[in-house]
Order: sequence, then C-alpha cells, then structure tokens
Amino acid sequence: MAGEKCVSDNQQDFSDDDVETCIFCQIANREYPHTEILAEDEDIVCFEDIDPGAPHHYLVVPKKHIYSCLSLQADDIKLVKKMAAVGRDVLKAKNVTNLEDISLGFHVPPKITVPHLHLHVLAPFSQVFKWAEFKYTSFWYITEEELLQRLMKNEKDERIGHINRILPEVAM
Repeated sequence: MAGEKCVSDNQQDFSDDDVETCIFCQIANREYPHTEILAEDEDIVCFEDIDPGAPHHYLVVPKKHIYSCLSLQADDIKLVKKMAAVGRDVLKAKNVTNLEDISLGFHVPPKITVPHLHLHVLAPFSQVFKWAEFKYTSFWYITEEELLQRLMKNEKDERIGHINRILPEVAM
C-alpha cells in the first residue's frame, strides 16, 4: 500500500521529521495559511501551483504522505482516479470547458521538487508556457492514464501470479 517504504523509490525513505516538514503535508493539514484550498475531501486537497506552467495549473495531493508515483501499487488505483476526478472538477469550476486540452500527470523521481505525491492539472495544455514545455512532456513526467495502465497491469500480473501459485500445473 502507498505510504509504506518502497524499494522502487530508489531507497528514498522518509522519516517522521520529513513528514512534519513536508510543505504539502502542511498544506493538506491547513497548517500553511497562505495557500487557498480549492477542493478537499477526507483523502485529498487541491490548490494552485505557486509556479504555474499553464494558465490553469493546480496540484492535487493526498493528505497521507506518499513519496511519489513510484510508491503506488495496484491497490492505489482508486486514489489516482479520485485525484484525477478532483482535478477535472476544479477545472470545470474554473470555467475550463475543453477537457480534451488538459494534462494530468506526475513527475517521476528523481525529477520531483517536493517529495510528496502530487498530480499536476494543467489547462489548456496547448497553452503551456514555453519555459515549462519540457517539464510536462519529458520522460520524467507520466500522465494519469499511463500511470493507471501500469498500475492495472501490475494488478493483473499479481492476480495471474496468485493463480499460478495456486494452480502451477495449469498455468503456462
């Protein structure tokens, strides 16, 4: 489950001190009064990015400290879908009407600036600022759809592996 220490994070463990000083944890816990929360539920918050790469640039973060998208496992599919849904809802609330011209995605370590899972919500993506283009189109940026496909493949592989362990003579 996400939030646990994960080998795939390239040994990027975090301590209680890291969580206490994490700016996104502070924002999610409303300990950082300078950030306006645009949307919130029991699991996640959404707010504006302080260094926007597009006319609309929001971040959706889980309240639970999760290091990065590499920390996610198949049982986190619902969390990723929920984060994306909140991002789309905020865009609609901000009168973004063309939801085909958006980008929802995550930076991949080591190219993350804050070691707390956060979904970038950018719109219109066709108007992403020139200086920011590479940040949101490089190898180090994975879209929400690509991440979900990987997590679903992992879920499928886990189920098949379980079946193969139960019925090894049937599996090929």
